[in-house]
Amino acid sequence: MTGSDGVDIRRPVTAPAEQDGDTAAPVSRTRVLVRRFRANRSAVVGCGLLLAIIIVTVAAPLIAPYGPAQIDIADRLSGPTTRHWLGTDTLGRDTLSRLMHGGRVSLAAAGLAVAIATVLGLPLGLVGGYFGGVVDWLLDRVADVLMAFPAIVLTIAIIAATGPGLTTAMVSLGIVYAPRMYRVVRGSTMGVRREVYIEASTSIGTPHLMILRKRVLPNILPAALVQLSFLLASALLAEVTISLLGLGALPPTASWGSMLGQAFLEMRNNPSLAVYPGIAIAITTLCFNLIGDGLRDAFGRETRKES
Repeated sequence: MTGSDGVDIRRPVTAPAEQDGDTAAPVSRTRVLVRRFRANRSAVVGCGLLLAIIIVTVAAPLIAPYGPAQIDIADRLSGPTTRHWLGTDTLGRDTLSRLMHGGRVSLAAAGLAVAIATVLGLPLGLVGGYFGGVVDWLLDRVADVLMAFPAIVLTIAIIAATGPGLTTAMVSLGIVYAPRMYRVVRGSTMGVRREVYIEASTSIGTPHLMILRKRVLPNILPAALVQLSFLLASALLAEVTISLLGLGALPPTASWGSMLGQAFLEMRNNPSLAVYPGIAIAITTLCFNLIGDGLRDAFGRETRKES
């Protein structure tokens, strides 16, 4: 059906953001991606829970009822009471307070490991996927060697050579996780490298560094962000494992992994000591995975639409 001016009035009017040219296009795409992410209720719930956990752990020095190393021998191994809502450990330290402070340590450690993996893996993946040739072959062989060993086993081997400690453990873990980020970025870069607009930029003499920064990097960021969220979940579990073995956070520093390690020693006397950090670890890991799924679905639909 047409109006008096001959325009089909049944056709939906194009949004202004799509008519304004290149300036409004990035804003419109960002809004679309945000809307797709918000449509995934599980991802939104995971994002909300993770934000709440981060706020509580960051504010632990202000809101925790006790210090993480404050000892009360008279109330050691007590159950939940009005003074200690989640009970106390073998030295009478408040479990709730240590849980809050331990979250700061565990999340910061996971973030450090993933940051190192990203700083190493992302630029190397860009270089290897874009230039190819001998550089790509050498980087790929190094990645193959590092990924041939289980991440935890290789991290423990590095710690054995350098000495225990949370910072050392997370730096080692970041190096071990770098090939995982490298592989994702390299694969995405190789796909973008074959696009026509990359060939056009190369043919007119655009410097390779500018092409990587302005053309390739924005297009591989979605895949890198999804990988980053999954690496955070994996790094958190790795920190828990390393600290549980006594190679990460050292006493009296509280972390979720060290709390689990101490709880195992008192499993018969007070099994609840392992329940609370275990729940915190499970919920936080689930949040990272839900956010990763939400990002993958949002960016995945964008990729399918463009292809």
